[in-house]
Amino acid sequence: MRLSKNNYGKARDFILTNARMIERRLFQFYFENGDKEGVFHAVYAYRNPDGGFGHGMEPDTASPESQPLFSIMALETLDEVGYLNKEIILNDFMPYFKSITTEKGGIPWMFRPKSSYPCEAHFKTVKEWAALSTTAPLLGILEKHNVATPWSEKAEQFVWNEIERIKEKHAFCHLCVPRRLQFLQYTKSREKADKALENLKKWIKADGVICKDKTDDGWGLYGKPHSLCYTSSPDSILNTLFSEEEIASDLDELVRRQKEDGRWDTWYGISQGTKLEWAGIQTLWTLRVLKNFDRIEK
Repeated sequence: MRLSKNNYGKARDFILTNARMIERRLFQFYFENGDKEGVFHAVYAYRNPDGGFGHGMEPDTASPESQPLFSIMALETLDEVGYLNKEIILNDFMPYFKSITTEKGGIPWMFRPKSSYPCEAHFKTVKEWAALSTTAPLLGILEKHNVATPWSEKAEQFVWNEIERIKEKHAFCHLCVPRRLQFLQYTKSREKADKALENLKKWIKADGVICKDKTDDGWGLYGKPHSLCYTSSPDSILNTLFSEEEIASDLDELVRRQKEDGRWDTWYGISQGTKLEWAGIQTLWTLRVLKNFDRIEK
C-alpha cells in the first residue's frame, strides 16, 4: 500500500498550514529541494545567548530556558541536513555542553524550569543528573565529524558505565534508542560497541517491547513502538531485527492511520496549538519514513 498523491497533498498542506517553521523548512528540504540554510535559520531561532537551545523546541514546554535535550535536538537536525561542521560544533555547541557537564562526565537530559511558563508536569520533576540519551549522541556526532576534545574522554567513560548500568531499560523508548545508536555507530571502541549493539537488539525484541496491537490508538507513540520506530529506513542499523513482512505490515498501517485533514496525530500537547505542533512533527516523520521505503505514490 502506498500513500496516494491526493493524500500526500493533504499531508503537505497540513504541514504548511499548521506545523512550526522548523518542520515546514525540513519538509521543504526533504521533499521540495529546499535549502539547508533555511533549516539552519529555523533551528537557530531557538538559540539563547548562553549557546543552549530553548523556547519550546520540544512543544511540551513554552519556557525559553536552554535545555540539554533541545540543544541535542538542534545539533541532530543540523547534522541530518548536512549543515554541521567542526567549526559550528566547537564554537556554537561545545561551550554550552561543557558548562553543564556534571562531575560524572555526562550532560543532563533536562533541567527543571526556573520560570512560570506552561509545561507538562514531567518537566517539573525531571531528574537533573547526567543522562545516556544526551551524552551518547553528542559523543557520536563528535566522532562522526572527527572533532577531538578533552571533554570526550570522561564523557565516553560515563556512557559505557551507563550502558552497563541501564541495560534493557528504555529499550521501549524509540526516542532514546537512536541516540544510543549514534554513539555505538561511530565510537572507535568497536569490540565494546558490537557487544552493546547485540544486547540492544536482544532487548528490543524481548516480549512486550514492540506494540503488536494495531487497534491500539497509541500504536507507534511513546511507550508503544512498532518496527519503523527503530528502522525508519532500509539502511537503518536495526533493520535486520524485523522481517520484511513485519516492516511491510507496519508501513501499511502507517498509511491507513492518516487523518482526513492529512495529519498523523499524537496524544501529546499542552494546548490546542501544541497539539497541532506535535501533529506537524509526527506527520513530517511519517512522510519521511514512507519516502525512505518508497511508499509515496509518484
